[in-house]
Amino acid sequence: MNNSRNLIILVVVILVGFLAYGFFTAPDHRTATERVGDAIHDLPKGTDKASDQLHDRTPAQKLGDKIDDTATGH
Repeated sequence: MNNSRNLIILVVVILVGFLAYGFFTAPDHRTATERVGDAIHDLPKGTDKASDQLHDRTPAQKLGDKIDDTATGH
């Protein structure tokens, strides 16, 4: 009984790991228009932030930007 519970927990942890890996390494599917729009939106934050939006960015990088924006109040 205890072994089957441990096995289920292990399988769940492995699945969560695979899903997290997939999220953090997913490709950027934004179109050129969306990238330019994101760059224009980030222009008040500085040209460095705006130019970052023109490059391929993973969802993890975009999530980090949202966390930074929330922390700084932008």
